[in-house]
Amino acid sequence: MKLITAIIQPQKLDDVLDALSGIGIHGLTISEANGYGHQRGHTEVFRGTKYDVDILPKVRFEIVSEDVRVDEIITTICDAAGTDTIGDGKVWVIPVESITRVRTRETGAGAI
Repeated sequence: MKLITAIIQPQKLDDVLDALSGIGIHGLTISEANGYGHQRGHTEVFRGTKYDVDILPKVRFEIVSEDVRVDEIITTICDAAGTDTIGDGKVWVIPVESITRVRTRETGAGAI
């Protein structure tokens, strides 16, 4: 099993959720995040005054998946979240040693 973590632009969340639902992924955890990558923020103008915004709002979500679905999930996320501009986000994968469903104490792939 793997833990897939993605950081994307907030305006692309609905597109990603729809795409993941389309491939049968219904369980994930979503949280708000703030940060920056290569783009290092941007400059905004408010009432004639320029402001540098270094920390940008992002959305972070996590999915636990069986190994065989990882590439499909990553491709789906990238296709739905991509705008071909800097700041689209990142996806990374780490191994999951075990998982247990609290309610039933079921473990392994059945607990996903």
